[in-house]
Amino acid sequence: MNRRAQYEARQKRRALIIASASTVFIVLALVVLVPLAPGWVAVQKSFFSWDIFVRSLPKMLDAFTLNIAIFLWSAPLVAFVGLLIALARSVTAPALFPLRVFGAGFVDIFRGLPVVLVIYLIGFGIPGLGLPRPWNSPYIWGTVALVLTYSAYVAEILRSGIESVHQSQRSAALSLGLSERDVMRYIVLPQAIRRVVPANMNMLIALQKDVALLSFIGPVEVLRQAGIYKSLFANFTPYVVAAVIFLTFTIPATRYADYLMNKQRNERS
Repeated sequence: MNRRAQYEARQKRRALIIASASTVFIVLALVVLVPLAPGWVAVQKSFFSWDIFVRSLPKMLDAFTLNIAIFLWSAPLVAFVGLLIALARSVTAPALFPLRVFGAGFVDIFRGLPVVLVIYLIGFGIPGLGLPRPWNSPYIWGTVALVLTYSAYVAEILRSGIESVHQSQRSAALSLGLSERDVMRYIVLPQAIRRVVPANMNMLIALQKDVALLSFIGPVEVLRQAGIYKSLFANFTPYVVAAVIFLTFTIPATRYADYLMNKQRNERS
């Protein structure tokens, strides 16, 4: 082992020791200091009741299956619409300029509005037109609100991936006789989509969390169920239960997204 490798190994060990020591110190400080706060007993009773946690957990898990269902049918729609918008923003033909304008307007509008505001406007506005069942369902229009909002973000991520493919590859493909459509389909998109997978993983995690916002327009998913139990038990522990359920699913997904980003970074270096 050369001197540089030895030096790097020592630096890694030192960093690991410092990180471990600081983590242990912070955890011990929280464990010792938080219970000393004057209102800790009241907070513990209101937010960390084990009896209420156990009683509300089964029903909360049932409600969370609705979150998962909405996420599962929303995610493919977000990917599809986001790809269409990204392609619309990437067209260069003068005749298709209106598509570029539409794509830019779509992104500007739905990235500029808070998700919850879009949910309110669409979730209450469109059913207010007096549509017959099932077309006045909050599940339908809540999903539409999520898809429109997240498609704008995904479209920009995909567009950045499309633009990251060097122009020389497009030129080489065109010189071989491929059409513009085939160049985009077989050359550009496969590379672009692969490059933006980590970023889109983060968007999927955010989408999974924001499904809870649909509770504002009716669906009894996990957040709405937590509110029901909060009123029933006069206690905030059900919200802690909801937080634990979300973290159980989002932390592994977040770690996987970080793994993909690190892997991609290492491949480029």
